[in-house]
Order: sequence, then structure tokens, then C-alpha cells
Amino acid sequence: MTNRRGQRGVAAVELALLLPMLVFLLFCMIEAARALQANFIVINLSREGANLAARGSVPLDTNSQDLIYALMASAPPLDVNKKGMVYITRVMGVVSGGVSRSVIVDQYRWDDAARGLGYRNSGYAPDSKIYNCSGWNAGMCTSISSSSRPASTVMSGQLDDGEVVYVVETFFKFTPLLTTGLNLPTFGPNLYSMTIF
Repeated sequence: MTNRRGQRGVAAVELALLLPMLVFLLFCMIEAARALQANFIVINLSREGANLAARGSVPLDTNSQDLIYALMASAPPLDVNKKGMVYITRVMGVVSGGVSRSVIVDQYRWDDAARGLGYRNSGYAPDSKIYNCSGWNAGMCTSISSSSRPASTVMSGQLDDGEVVYVVETFFKFTPLLTTGLNLPTFGPNLYSMTIF
């Protein structure tokens, strides 16, 4: 009888030693799954945004915010209103002297205040990795003009004269559930995806 009690005691001690590690591993797996899901959503948003922008059924200069809002409305379960950003950049090929280069025609970013909706209520606005615009008005970059189009490295040397591609960048500020001081590798905190169409 005492042997069984001793075995139960050993099993209880083993469980007490292993349970914290098992719970920690469970939380790490949950965290990794959340990060992967968020990353897949960010990638799909940039792909769908580039597809919609390239179709050209609506002019971006007047309807960019409608396109971006429709795109971001498909982002749940991510809270993109507080932690998301989208940039749409139109890049065109220019050939001069037999050399092709890419220039930025225009750039748009998510700005619901321009539409009076007020959905997007955070200051999260990471810089575009394509072009860092110095001035915005109603979600449209004001520092680009037809007389001074900045050069771009996107598809440089690969576009024909007048050929246009759309670059959609999506950002999401991923917040881990486990915010301990363990410095574990993460997928963020800023998830990013770029699609050229």
C-alpha cells in the first residue's frame, strides 16, 4: 500500500515539474498560430488590393479610399482600424536613350478621415518602403507631380515605356499575447507584404 502512495507522489511531483513547461509550450504554439494567421491575412490583402487596383475599373485619384476601405473590411479577425495600413503606388516605366527606368506616378494610403468615416482611429502609419511621401491630402501623396516623378527601384529596367504596374503594401502591427521579457523570436511586430500587379 505504501508503494502505491509513493508512486502517486512521484507522479504528482513529475506533473508539477512538467505542467508549467507544457503550458508554456501550448501558449507558444497558440502565439505562433496567431502570427501565421495574421501574416497570411496581410499577404492576401496585398494580393487582392493589387488585383483590384490593376483592374482599373475605378480611377484611383477619386476612389482610392473606397477601394482601400473595401479591402480592409475583408481583414477580420485583424483589428486593422487600429493596427493596419495600406499603400497603393502606381509605378511607370520610362525609356530614354534606350535605358528603361521606373518612376512613381502617384501614391495613396488609407485615410478614412478624408471620407468622413472616422473608422481608422490610430496613429499607426508606417512609412511605405517604395516611396516616403512628404505630404498627404485626403489619402493622396501631394509631393509627386507630373513634372517631378521620383525614381523607383520597383521593376527598374523591366518596364516598357508607359507600362504601369500597381504596388500594394499592407502593414499590420502584430501584438503578441505573451509579452514577457524572454525575447522569443516573433513574426513582427510589424507584418508587411508587398504585391506588384
